[in-house]
Amino acid sequence: MSLFVMPFPVIDPIAVQIGPLAIRWYALAYVVGILLAWWFVRRLVEKAPLWNGAPRPTPENIDDFILWATLGIVLGGRLGYVVFYNPAHYLAHPSEIWQVWGGGMSFHGGFLGVVFAMALFTRGKGFPLLTLFDLAAAAAPFGLFFGRIANFVNGELWGRAADVPWAMVFPHGGPIARHPSQLYEAALEGVVLFAVIAHLVFRTRLLEKPGVIAGIFAMGYGLARFTVEYFREPDAQLGYLFGFITMGQILSLPMVAVGAALAVWAWKRAARARPVTAGETS
Repeated sequence: MSLFVMPFPVIDPIAVQIGPLAIRWYALAYVVGILLAWWFVRRLVEKAPLWNGAPRPTPENIDDFILWATLGIVLGGRLGYVVFYNPAHYLAHPSEIWQVWGGGMSFHGGFLGVVFAMALFTRGKGFPLLTLFDLAAAAAPFGLFFGRIANFVNGELWGRAADVPWAMVFPHGGPIARHPSQLYEAALEGVVLFAVIAHLVFRTRLLEKPGVIAGIFAMGYGLARFTVEYFREPDAQLGYLFGFITMGQILSLPMVAVGAALAVWAWKRAARARPVTAGETS
């Protein structure tokens, strides 16, 4: 182990407290992530050249959907954590299931929650469900970035033991230095994934091919999460499943497979639907 480690920047998890009312950084991270996602998606639907005439939501549709998305993220994320990561504890302590302010949210659960919310919201709206998937995928890195920063502030979901110069001793992680894996996730799932998707949206205009961006996002997130799990300490109550793999990796593999399949299918579907112009053969 390295003799020198970076000090953990201890930050009070409570950002503001007024009497009994406590506003935590964890909650603020979700609020900021959702607001930025809403702003970004609104910008996308307002830019007609990105769509090449393809049906899309109106800015007012996006305003209406933000509540649905928020409920999907919070309810799905919490239920996903309860079911996937610690069912025995919450069966014994059911009153703690909705205590989200203490941490404990699953991205995979939140993902499923938003998918369910989108399926309900798009009924009769006049634009494809896959288009809303694409928009949500383009904006999701905002929430992922701020959520992982909040995990770091809370000193939770820390990494495995490490001897790198930037290793840290986390307040609740024992005396050993560890990878700040929350920051790795913020970088890969937030910054890098957003940069890739933003490039595809603005430079290749894939929004006119419903489903391609959503597939690329699912595949990219799955690969990023699977990779970072090698640096992240497995959940204590689960450890390594089958002796070598974590729950996060198991849940990410289907995302990679389904995302790749969706992107390829959506690309081919759009190609088949493209009208033949003069000079082309059918």
